[in-house]
Amino acid sequence: MGKVIFLIGLGIAFFGILILIASRLGIPFGQFPGDFSWKTDNMSFYFPIASSIILSIILTVILNLAFWFFRK
Repeated sequence: MGKVIFLIGLGIAFFGILILIASRLGIPFGQFPGDFSWKTDNMSFYFPIASSIILSIILTVILNLAFWFFRK
């Protein structure tokens, strides 16, 4: 169980680093046209619809490739 938690943590850190690198390269993750943002004087609401869909597609492809590669 400890190895699984460790690998999940490494995966989260890896994706965090990828997002930081992408932002430095000019890829606007979290600022796509389909992301909903609403601001008032004392409140702001942000819902990243397009970013969530893109992330879901990318993770689905990566996980399917990993499962296909490591199947027995």
